[in-house]
Amino acid sequence: MIKKIIITCTLVCMIVMVSSVSLAKTIDRGQRGHHVSKVQTMLKHQGFLHDSIDGIYGHNTEQAVRKFQKSKGLPVDGRVGPTTMNALEKMETRYGGHGTERNHNGVPNKYSKVLTMEASGYSSQDPGNGKYTATGSRLRKGLVSVDPKLIPLGTRLYIEGYGYAVADDVGGAIKGHRIDLAFDSRAEALQFGRQSVKVYIL
Repeated sequence: MIKKIIITCTLVCMIVMVSSVSLAKTIDRGQRGHHVSKVQTMLKHQGFLHDSIDGIYGHNTEQAVRKFQKSKGLPVDGRVGPTTMNALEKMETRYGGHGTERNHNGVPNKYSKVLTMEASGYSSQDPGNGKYTATGSRLRKGLVSVDPKLIPLGTRLYIEGYGYAVADDVGGAIKGHRIDLAFDSRAEALQFGRQSVKVYIL
C-alpha cells in the first residue's frame, strides 16, 4: 500500500513538473514573475511598452506584445511563445547591445551625450506629411526628425518614453533642441502630443 502511495505521489509530481515546463514556454496575460519582467524590459527597451516594469502581464503588456508581433510580421496573439521570445531577444541584442539598463526606466548604460529636447509626435497620416523620410525610409515608429546640425542623420538614439530610434528625417520647424518622433498612426502621434524628453545619443 505504501509503495502504491509513493508511486502515485511520484507520478503526480512528474505531471506537475511537466505542466510547469509547458506553461513556462508561453508567457501570457495573468502571469507574474521575473519571466514577465524580462519580457517587459525588452518591450520597453524597444519602445513598445511605456508602463513601468512590474512583473505583471496585464492589458498594456499584452497590447505591447501585439504591437511588437505586428511590427515583425509574427502571428498576432498577444502571447510570448518561443518565436516571439526569440524575436524579442534578437532585437534586444541588436539595439540594446551596448549594455544592460541601469534601472527600471530602460536607459542604456553607455551613451555619448544626453540632450533635453521638446518632442512632438507625427505620422504619415498627418495632413501634409509624406510616407517617406528625408533619407527615403518609409515613415514608421523608431525613426525621428532632427536638426542635422545638432544630431547628424543616421545617429542612433534612445528617447525616454519612446524607445530606441534612428535620426532619419528633417523638418522645416525642427531646429535646435526640437525633435519629431514618428508613430505608426495619427492617433498614436496625437496621444503622445508634445512633451519634454531626454534624448540619449548612443
